[in-house]
Amino acid sequence: MMARAFLSAILPLAAAAAMTFGAAGSASASEKDKKFFSSVTGAWSGPGEIVAGKYKGTKFVCNFTGATPDGKIGMSLEGGCRVGLFTQKMAASVEHKGKQGYRGTFMDGAVGKGLDVVGGNVSGRKVILTLNRNQLDGAMLARLPDDNTMHVTVSVKVDDQMVPVIGMNLKRVDSSAVGAIARQ
Repeated sequence: MMARAFLSAILPLAAAAAMTFGAAGSASASEKDKKFFSSVTGAWSGPGEIVAGKYKGTKFVCNFTGATPDGKIGMSLEGGCRVGLFTQKMAASVEHKGKQGYRGTFMDGAVGKGLDVVGGNVSGRKVILTLNRNQLDGAMLARLPDDNTMHVTVSVKVDDQMVPVIGMNLKRVDSSAVGAIARQ
């Protein structure tokens, strides 16, 4: 029962963190934004852990496949996260919407059981996205220390502080990573 409650309450934040990347949305996206999102496409897998709150210490594993939308700046990811025997399917998308900045949804967005992406900023090999659901405000930081590793941290606003609640370490598992390893 605890695992099922975890999946429905906490994994949306974890998956949104890995799938979508606070800052207000920038008015214009650039080539650096396109480059970042294209570097995140492909297959990713790895462990995560709840680092604060009621489910602190709960570990999970996620698998995602990402793509960039044709002619747009942003990305979409699909996959799932597993805790023990329970798996929750995940889907998300984020794209640049002109003067509105970055906008997107995780699952069915805040109108359903998911989250909305309401802003974002790409800086080099990292992205910070602003997340929202009703009274919950949060941010997600995704950083790429190299082409095959992604570190993700999701924080929520408690009083006037951002408190980290989820951490993930994903590795690229698609054929480009296999080829790179074989050449070395």
